[in-house]
Amino acid sequence: MVSARPAHRHPGPTIPAINTSGGAMIGFIVAGLVIGALARLIKPGKQNLSIIATLLLGLAGSVIGGVIANLLGTGSIFELNVLGFIVAVIAAVALIGTAEAITGSRNRRA
Repeated sequence: MVSARPAHRHPGPTIPAINTSGGAMIGFIVAGLVIGALARLIKPGKQNLSIIATLLLGLAGSVIGGVIANLLGTGSIFELNVLGFIVAVIAAVALIGTAEAITGSRNRRA
C-alpha cells in the first residue's frame, strides 16, 4: 500500500522573523524618544521642534544607528547595543541640524 503522506523535504534556509509584537514597537518608540531627546540636549542652541518631530528624528536616527551597527557586525538592526546607540544619537543630532536648517530657511523667507 502506498502512503498518502508526502515525502519529507528539507525546508531550506530560513529568514529570522522580526519581532513585531506590541512590546517591541513600544520599546522602539521609547528608544526613539530617548535618542531624540539626547540629540536635542547635545545639539547646542534652541531647537524649535515639537515632541513629534523629536520622536520621528530619534526613530530615524535609531534606524540609521541600527543599520550601521548591523553592517559592522555588532548585532541586529533592532538589537540594542552600545555602538548602535552611539551612532543613533550622532545620526539624530545630524538630522536635527538638517531639520533646523530646512525649517529655519522657511521661517526666514516668511
